Order: sequence, then structure tokens, then C-alpha cells
Amino acid sequence: MKKFDHLTVIGLREWVALPDLGVAGLRAKIDTGASTSSLHATDIEPFERDGEPWVRFTAHLGSVVQLRHRRCEAPLVTMKTIKSSNGHAQIRYVIRTALALGDAVWEIEFTLACRKSMRYRLLLGSKALIQGQLVVNPGLKYVQDKPAYPATLSPVTGAA
Repeated sequence: MKKFDHLTVIGLREWVALPDLGVAGLRAKIDTGASTSSLHATDIEPFERDGEPWVRFTAHLGSVVQLRHRRCEAPLVTMKTIKSSNGHAQIRYVIRTALALGDAVWEIEFTLACRKSMRYRLLLGSKALIQGQLVVNPGLKYVQDKPAYPATLSPVTGAA
């Protein structure tokens, strides 16, 4: 059996932060079957800043029982057609922002989508796993420590 020492092991669920968006203490579902990561967002409004496309949105965080939200802005990378597992196609806004997982931070792309019927507000797809050199042990959950974040970030457990 081959072993790869340079890869970091994560579980099916992990704590993450999105430092550029001011969000910390967010539970993520790891989905190796999804290519792109997705963040639960509503009230999405495209706008221009210094001649560049941006998007303003409300990020919904926490759980169904204890929902928190935060108004965010990010540069718009592109619009992308995403096909769900049931074959339904949807055009989504795509942003690129920093993701903190454990003690690592790297930039990944997120589609902004309504995930209100989903248990987890953030889905981490295979592109992010490849960029972070992560492997998933499906028998584990919350392997990595909660990411450290500056005091300026709002933890989901507090007022966001």
C-alpha cells in the first residue's frame, strides 16, 4: 500500500474560517464529488468597484437551529453553470477568497448558492482539497483544530 506523507488528513466535517470575509467558526461539509466549493448566500447583488466587477451578498452561517448571517463583498471571478446531482443546471456567481482550515490558509473559489435546505452552509469541493493537498478519511470528523483567526473576525457563535 502506498503512503503519501506530504498530504494532510481531514474528516468529512471540519471547522473553517473565511478571513477575508470576516467569518470564523464555520462548519464545512467535505464533498469529494463536488468540483467547486459552495457558500450559502442570498441577496446577491453585482456591482462595480474601480471599474472591476464585484458582488455583495449575505452569507448565512451557523446551523438551521442557530442561523447567523453577515453582509459580505468580494471581487467577482466569473459566472458558472453548475449541474446538481439531480441534473438541474443553475448559473451561479463565483468568488475567490481565503479559506483557513487548521493552521493552513489558501485561496479557493466558491459559488454563491442558496443552501438553506442543506445542513451545512459551506461545502468544500475537490478543487479546494487538491489545492490544499488534503485527503479525506471518511471515518473521521473534525480532525483539524479550529483555525486561529484575528479578533476582528466574527465567530459564528457570536453576533455576526
